[in-house]
Amino acid sequence: MKIHRDLKSFHAQNPVLTIGTFDGVHLGHRKIISRLHDLAKINDGESVIFTFDPHPRKVVAPGETSLRLLTTLEEKIALFGQSGIDHLIIYPFTPEFSRFTYEEFVENILVGQIHTKFLVVGYDHKFGKNREGDFEFLKKCADRHEFQIEKLDVLLMNESNISSTKIREAIQQGDFETANAFLGYPFTLHGTVVEGQKLGRKIQFPTANIQASDPDKIIPGYGVYAVQANIENKIYQGMLNIGSRPTVNNNADQRSIEVHLFDFASNIYGEEIELFFFKKLREEKKFSSIDALKDQLSKDKTDTLNFFGEL
Repeated sequence: MKIHRDLKSFHAQNPVLTIGTFDGVHLGHRKIISRLHDLAKINDGESVIFTFDPHPRKVVAPGETSLRLLTTLEEKIALFGQSGIDHLIIYPFTPEFSRFTYEEFVENILVGQIHTKFLVVGYDHKFGKNREGDFEFLKKCADRHEFQIEKLDVLLMNESNISSTKIREAIQQGDFETANAFLGYPFTLHGTVVEGQKLGRKIQFPTANIQASDPDKIIPGYGVYAVQANIENKIYQGMLNIGSRPTVNNNADQRSIEVHLFDFASNIYGEEIELFFFKKLREEKKFSSIDALKDQLSKDKTDTLNFFGEL
């Protein structure tokens, strides 16, 4: 996969292209990517994904603080790479670009610079100033500029349409059965291990405190979760607590992330960690004593090991 952060040296044979933010690169997005591959093969072309950095909402609504992303840019790049596309264009989304009409975007970029031969869009595609670039508008542009266009229907799972919004809702609710099914992979959080209060050590359940790699990355709702962790390409099982400790973290919604890894005793302060979420075990609780907390943590560990034993 070739990555382009501008179009100065971009060249593709008979480009078959799709456009979007692709937050999550979920199964609905991958339906579009699969169609790109098919059409590229049929048209002796190359598959192209056109996405943006930063996320458009950070530019058109700079004062808004509610943006929560399923995937960071680095995570999206990795997922696109796994999908086998030929070209990934990460176009700078600037205030000037946000004022482009869709017709200007089509003429100046899709046709003028990329030389698009085939455009594939999702069922809910709308883009450009005032979101004027719907499918009917695009069909007129395609006729005028002599490229082909195709719209794909929504992808359904259990009679529910797959969307980034529904996945975010499931993650906030701790419903990883739904979120991971819609994503097509376990929800993943990248971060760095930072200094904490070291309270877990005193009760034989030491935890690593995590700072997410992107402050806009969605953090699941409060509670305890069965997770796996990738540290230096080795996978560990563990249980993870998400709570509120606003004085010691910079994560979205000021949520603290603490993970206890089984059979692990290394000092990993400052190390990168990759977390995979599988199941919410319980809600966060307050305990009347240290012994009650230790008893609950022992039960959480048993529940986590039982869950992974059933996978």
